[in-house]
Amino acid sequence: MTPMPGRIDAHHHFWDPASYAYPWMAREAMDPVRRAFGPADLAAELGPADVTGTVLVQTVSDVAETREFLDIAARTDFVKGVVGWVDLTSPSVADDLDELLDGPAGSRLVGIRHQVHDEPDPDWLRRNDVRRGLAAVQTRNLTYDLLVRARELPAATDTVAAFPELRFVLDHIAKPRIADGHDEPWSKRLPHLAALPNVSVKLSGMVTEADWAHWTPADLRPFVRSIVDWFGTDRIMFGSDWPVCLLAGTYVSVSAALAEALGPLSSTEERLLYRDNALTAYRLLEC
Repeated sequence: MTPMPGRIDAHHHFWDPASYAYPWMAREAMDPVRRAFGPADLAAELGPADVTGTVLVQTVSDVAETREFLDIAARTDFVKGVVGWVDLTSPSVADDLDELLDGPAGSRLVGIRHQVHDEPDPDWLRRNDVRRGLAAVQTRNLTYDLLVRARELPAATDTVAAFPELRFVLDHIAKPRIADGHDEPWSKRLPHLAALPNVSVKLSGMVTEADWAHWTPADLRPFVRSIVDWFGTDRIMFGSDWPVCLLAGTYVSVSAALAEALGPLSSTEERLLYRDNALTAYRLLEC
């Protein structure tokens, strides 16, 4: 049997607090990761996890960061794509996207994301100006990452249904309350989103929704198994959420915990989850 090519980490970040203000980093609990993280820091983590390609995801609502990430991707072999940010509500959203795509590293732009769960309005995704922005994303054959919690799932479901030709990826399994052991609104609402065929999901960001100091793979298992049941193995993918994950574990421990929570996989399922589904969702051309 031909061995599987290297894995793809479909969700990680770089950041530098000296360059940008990160509202989500304001809490004292974030102090352990309040420093610059860049390609050299991540490179050492990838080999032990058999990861050869990654998707770099935006961290702040600033198109300047997206330009910087595209430049990083152009000179970093393992960064195969960038999920960036533009103001979806701006009248110039189409031009803003074209400017990024036409730049020297524009081919590395594979998707767009906004921190929807930080918006005061749970129906932000239903706004006409947001939908106009999503239409521009769709026209350019990009993917849209959904960063939502249970509160925003109804609007997210309506939005995914309204754009059947747009590829969506749900980040961090919609951040259920893993530390509580259950999340009833999440359990009731997420299956409706999962029923739509144009949305995939990242098994990422889970350890920081658990008890940071005391979590085990068993805490993740019921949530992971629900995701597999709802989405199927052809629409789920691995993401480390590094370096956010360092608040609760190492790169290797997070990867190992996911494998334990998933249980045995066939070779086909393993290739889908750790590689092919990310290639499909983000149309990664070089991996």
